[in-house]
Formats: sequence, C-alpha cells, structure tokens
Amino acid sequence: MTSDFRGASADAVATLTGELEAAVSGSPESAPQIAGDLFEVAQTLRAEGALRRFATDASIPVEAKTGVVGEVLGGKVAEASLALVRSAVGRRWTSSRDLADVLEHLSVVATVRSASGDSERLADELFAVARTVKDNPSLRDGLSDPARSVADKERLVDDLLGGKTLPATIVLAKQALHGTYRTVGVALAEYQKVAATVAGENVATVRVARALSEAEQQRLADVLSRQYGRPVHLNTIVDPDVLGGIRVEIGDDVIDGTVSGRLDDARRLLAG
Repeated sequence: MTSDFRGASADAVATLTGELEAAVSGSPESAPQIAGDLFEVAQTLRAEGALRRFATDASIPVEAKTGVVGEVLGGKVAEASLALVRSAVGRRWTSSRDLADVLEHLSVVATVRSASGDSERLADELFAVARTVKDNPSLRDGLSDPARSVADKERLVDDLLGGKTLPATIVLAKQALHGTYRTVGVALAEYQKVAATVAGENVATVRVARALSEAEQQRLADVLSRQYGRPVHLNTIVDPDVLGGIRVEIGDDVIDGTVSGRLDDARRLLAG
C-alpha cells in the first residue's frame, strides 16, 4: 500500500511511521491497542465521507481539525492513538482517501510490532493463511460472500486459526475481511510485505517443482540477500507446472530458470 502514496501523502506516511515506531518502542505493550484503534478510525473515515473530507481539507486550520478529532475520539481510543490521529489530520494529503489508507497501514505496522521477536513466524503464517484460502474454494467463498456479516466471517477465521497461530496473525486475518483490498489474499500478501519491511527484509516468492530442503532454501536466501543487499524472506510454492528449475519473484523482478519458462520462450520464438 505504501508504495502507492505520492507527494504529500508519501511524506506524511514516512513521518507518521516514525512517530508510531517511537510510541511503540517506548511502550511495547501498547501496540495491540494502538493497532486496533487506528484500524477502527480508518474504517470510520471510509464510512463517513464528510468527516474524511473535513479531516483532509488543507483550507481548514489544523487547530480546528485536531479539535474535532479530539471531540470525536476522546475517551474512545488510547492517548497514543489519539496523538497519532491528530498528527495525521494536521498533515497535507495528496488524496482524501490516503488518510484512511495510511492509518490502516500504521495499524498493520503496530500489529507486527506486537509480535515482537516473532516477525519471521508472522510472515510465514500470513503466507500460509493466504495459500490456505486460495487452495480451498469453499473457504474462499465463505470469506468473500457479501451476504455474510463480517462477524460471521471472523468466526470462520477463529475456527481456522484459533490456538494454532500468533495472535497477530489472527488480528491481521480478520482485518483482511473488511474489503480494503480486492480480495482477502491480496490483503494478506500486503500485510506480509509490511511484516517483512518491519523486519528489514525483502519478500521473494519461489516456485519449484519439488520442495526444497532446508539447506537449499538457506543457500537460495543467502544468494538473494547478497544480490539485494538485505535479508530475503522466502515464500516457497511447490508447483508441478514448473516441471524443473526455479522461478523467483521479488517485487517487480522475475528470475525465471524453469523448464516451463524455457519452453514458453521457445514457443514464442517459433511463433514469431
């Protein structure tokens, strides 16, 4: 999500992320509360167009906007959360919808921080949940069915993940149900990227014909980490269509060393 912000909004998200990090670092136990508060505020701004436009209107004095925010949210959210929202409405935004999107992004960062030293496990679990949803049509349909309430869908998540994953994984899986992204899978993929970024990593999706051993995964991770200059977290997908070799996707970069890829290249040459 953060890569979509431009101009003033990009500046705002950078500053607000720093403020969030400072708040959470000073009081780690507050992270889950801040995460929940910011997500609820983001949802409120999306639902209340008049409030969102007021909060992002550059022609309105900052004092007026922060004052209204204090009246609306005072006593309903933690002081640290309120401070972040006040800071947010006092900034300039390229688009009015960016404010809600940034607050949701900050809620994800806070949730990742609440997992403390388990960021690697959190990233793995988010990937596993996304794969489970994708590979189970009945579950995917149940989580995307507009006729079902969000509360009902959250119960499905509890049944699926309760007692099996980190609390942060469950929190983010439930946030993914609220429709900010095109699908639950897309939301979970974005949340995993945030988890990796917080941990100082890149995320690589690796497609292979057979499962890699731990030693093979470590060698690949080491090679990619040297190439990209930072640790790389691997999402490995066993895909029979690969036939042989390996395909790696990191951001916009694709390294295709698969048999199927070479066959496709040959077909294109013949067709041309």
